[in-house]
Amino acid sequence: MKPFLFASLASLSLAGIALADDSPLTFSDPKPQRYQLEARASELDSRTKEHPEIDFIFEKDGKPQDVEHASVDTSVKPAGKLVIWMMGHNEKLFERLNSYGLHAIQPHYANRWFSKVCTETPVSETCRGNVRLEAATGEDYSEDVNIPQPDGMMERAFQFVKWLSKENPAGRWDYFINESGDGLRWDRVIMSGSSHGSTTSARFAKHQRVDRVVMLCGPRDQYQNWQALPSATPANRYFGFSHVLDGGWTGDHYCRSWELLGLHEFGPIVNVDDAKPPYENTRRLITAADVGNDDKRAHSSVTPGGASPKNTEGEFLFEDVWRYLYTHPVDEVGTPVPMDDDCVKDQR
Repeated sequence: MKPFLFASLASLSLAGIALADDSPLTFSDPKPQRYQLEARASELDSRTKEHPEIDFIFEKDGKPQDVEHASVDTSVKPAGKLVIWMMGHNEKLFERLNSYGLHAIQPHYANRWFSKVCTETPVSETCRGNVRLEAATGEDYSEDVNIPQPDGMMERAFQFVKWLSKENPAGRWDYFINESGDGLRWDRVIMSGSSHGSTTSARFAKHQRVDRVVMLCGPRDQYQNWQALPSATPANRYFGFSHVLDGGWTGDHYCRSWELLGLHEFGPIVNVDDAKPPYENTRRLITAADVGNDDKRAHSSVTPGGASPKNTEGEFLFEDVWRYLYTHPVDEVGTPVPMDDDCVKDQR
């Protein structure tokens, strides 16, 4: 399967890419539109390898597994931020991100390790956090996996953006490549994901300063200690949203992670069902919207899709919430509140 676009675009040689500077991003597209692009990671970088021991493969049952997705809308004023989505492609989410002026990509990275390593009981306090960090960086942080740089999220995302900058010059993907041309401008990156992906996003942001972290139904890792480590990304840049019937909420996994990340310093937990933006400028949002008392649907409900509740007009209930999570000014914070004694922090 060769890389392809959903729109007819001119090519640009790598030598001609204008690398990122500090000027505001602008578009000069003669035909402003929303572009949807996809490519296979294994075809963008010959150094990539399969790791079948953690189900990190290029094809399965004749279908490619390493397809990466991207989109941008040049008819919308650009925010100058790139969302890296750490879960399966979600077109409804990408449509909304683009409407906020955000670029968005979904790289193929080693996220299938969860049920294959660090499964012992009890698991060590660092096992899953270290695997997440190695999967994200391609650096040797774990003894349980061996994920080299070309197969880590950082390099996969960079190679994808580098390709996008050539194939879709109208989208100005070059704005996210650093001045030396060997990596991304992480200060212009929003890390985000749902569930497993939100947890890895948060772990990575502890290691690498990014613009923002948006954690949908997460993070978990209730037996790990990385949430309390010093953070390269300031705590006010982490935003979380979950449903109260989600097992991660009823089991105190989310409240634990949120507090260890220090999010109580920026406002109380706010139920979006009874509030309007800016939700007291908090970083911790919840909902009790009707999901038929289904904890699995509750888990998925906070992400745009079939499980997310709608109003009588067929509109998603959480449109304002998603916009807030991805665009609320990080310097506008709520009033600190104490930690909740009823939230169990030590779950070992």
